Amino acid sequence: MLPRRAALQLGLMAPLALATSCSNPRARPRATTARRRDPCLLFASAGKTCIIHPDGSGLRVLDVAAPNQVTWQPVAPLPDGRLLLLSMEARRDGPGRPFDQFYHLTPTHVWAHDIDGGSLVELATRERIAPFQAPQLLLHGGRILMQVIPERPGHIVNMNLDGSDPRPFTRNDEGLPYGFSLSPDGRRVAFHLASPRGYEIWTSDTMGGDRVRVAGQQGHLYFGPAWSPDGQWLAYQDCHHASDPGHDWSDVCIARADGSNSKVVTEGQSMWFAATYGPAHRHGGGSNVVAWTPDGRILFPRRLPGSRVPWQFQPNRPDTDHFNRDYLPAEARGGTQVCALDPHTGATTVHGATEPVAWDFRCTPSPDGRWIAFCRAQTGGSPGLWIMMSDGTGARRLTDGIDGAGADHPRWLG
Repeated sequence: MLPRRAALQLGLMAPLALATSCSNPRARPRATTARRRDPCLLFASAGKTCIIHPDGSGLRVLDVAAPNQVTWQPVAPLPDGRLLLLSMEARRDGPGRPFDQFYHLTPTHVWAHDIDGGSLVELATRERIAPFQAPQLLLHGGRILMQVIPERPGHIVNMNLDGSDPRPFTRNDEGLPYGFSLSPDGRRVAFHLASPRGYEIWTSDTMGGDRVRVAGQQGHLYFGPAWSPDGQWLAYQDCHHASDPGHDWSDVCIARADGSNSKVVTEGQSMWFAATYGPAHRHGGGSNVVAWTPDGRILFPRRLPGSRVPWQFQPNRPDTDHFNRDYLPAEARGGTQVCALDPHTGATTVHGATEPVAWDFRCTPSPDGRWIAFCRAQTGGSPGLWIMMSDGTGARRLTDGIDGAGADHPRWLG
């Protein structure tokens, strides 16, 4: 039986640095120095995508709508500066069915959106393979890796942005690949693969060939590979899922892209993996992943000793919502802190520490290396969007989201 993360996690893809300009969304994605001094952040709040500047100004909701679409999420910038979006129609099942039995029956749509001009153009409509398709990774040369699910668990195709010329990247019988990362030179792809053997880390060329298994071992859930800025290393996570069925914790690992020189660089399953937060009436969640800084450190949310989350996973009942947790705040204790890790020496620096402790997560550095954005939640509270300098100083809250509903999944735009 596969670990429960084999189900697709919509909206929970690894954060992407969205390299375009806030003031001119049609600017080429290769930013000038001036543009890098004025980035923005995208984040999710109350089911909507919002934009804000690092100084807290300019907060607005992304103005996007189309008939019959109930959820939206940003994916990545397109070469012409527009933003790639994924939308999803209403669920096609009755209440109470397990998540993995219905999600692939719900139609999704892929769009190009001009943030300032407001235009919305649907993409990937030609030679459509299945109702459910989800963009995974933009490639060089105007192509994209797309997850399609004509039948479960689905597979990946390499296609043009209009949906034409789909070519298989993986086969349906291989398992579910996701968590994609493109090497800095655009020639290699890293991903994790949920297969009958477990969760493994692989690299390949952009057509799915020349594959190398970087990490895979019985009893280990390997997740979320990310290329180092110099393209020489992969960072990823290792969760001991048999003893942690909710996937709350993991360790940080690194390896060469050929699988050599692999090592675990944290200990004690100290990285917060399955981020869960919020009060009983408005919970949220999604996987935390490691993030490289431009200078080659790894950011991750580290557990304080003895910490326990308020949302406890319930392993002995059917999972109907891909959350399957009970709110037990009286059992919660501790929290997490953003840490910067030197992957080669193991030296770790705590960033943005606060008293009383909170649950800090979703740490993501700005493309120019000046700031780190992250989310902070009190036990049982919705997260706010925070920012600090790259050295961990000057932490401040930017927003608590729409009407205090919380702010999550920050991504840099600019």
